[in-house]
Amino acid sequence: MDELKIFAGNAHPILASSVCDYLGIPLGKSEVFEFSNENIFVRILENVRQRDVFVIQPISSPVNKSLVELLIMLDALKRASAGRITAVVPYYGYGRTDKKDQPRVPITARLVADLLTTAGANRILTVDLHAPQIQGFFTIPVDELTGVSLLSQYIRGKKLKDLVVVATDIGISKRARDVALRLDASLAIVEKRRLGNNDSTEALNVIGDVKDKVALTVDDEIDTAGSLVGVVETLLQRGAREVYACATHAVLSGKAVERIKNSPVKEIVVTDTIPLNGAKKLDKVTVLSMSALLGEAIHRIHTGLSVGAMFE
Repeated sequence: MDELKIFAGNAHPILASSVCDYLGIPLGKSEVFEFSNENIFVRILENVRQRDVFVIQPISSPVNKSLVELLIMLDALKRASAGRITAVVPYYGYGRTDKKDQPRVPITARLVADLLTTAGANRILTVDLHAPQIQGFFTIPVDELTGVSLLSQYIRGKKLKDLVVVATDIGISKRARDVALRLDASLAIVEKRRLGNNDSTEALNVIGDVKDKVALTVDDEIDTAGSLVGVVETLLQRGAREVYACATHAVLSGKAVERIKNSPVKEIVVTDTIPLNGAKKLDKVTVLSMSALLGEAIHRIHTGLSVGAMFE
């Protein structure tokens, strides 16, 4: 493990430190800060020549600053002659802009993939991408971990009776089916329509039986929580006794905190791919650590073992 180095930007240093604790190695020393003119400066403070280097940085709020920090760190490591550079991106920002669904719009998820590769990344390690095709946007290897096993294990420990797993839309149904299989639960799907570009949705229909059952909604991320709250209310109207929610990424932007506080949802279970600080620390929100999963994946990549075997 002497050849392994892990560095972190300012987006989520706590997660990076936890990963290093799992691996039993110190976090690499670096300077990453912003000048008064808003230019970002990076300096790697130890030798990385021909080392196997991992940079842990979710593309989370402030999204653009986190992205540019990551790009500059990758460039600094490339110019310092690192042997292999893996960008560990627990949350892949801009992942929802993965296709042209309107005239004259970009595919920003592909642009970010190109930027990471050009900056110096030889490999990507990420968690629960919004869309599977994002892996194909890269010309370098991509290892995608999932928080499904972690979330399912926690829910199983609650021993909820008459459980039905609910996909918050048709696109997430495969992931919801995986959760349902792990929990020996039935499956339902909410059919909804997105209205414009302002994160508002309209729940249309519930496919499946939720009456007199405990519902568990499944999604890859919770952003403004508008969709989540609408789904929770719809499920309760359809006769669900109570509703729990789980998601890998807790973005919680805009009015999300206020909406969750006022929502009848019983508990929301998320992972720490994105830091939850200040007002985002809510009694209703349970945060599970991804550090062991990320740490084990880094160990396997470094030693040439199978990452996929972790989920078999």
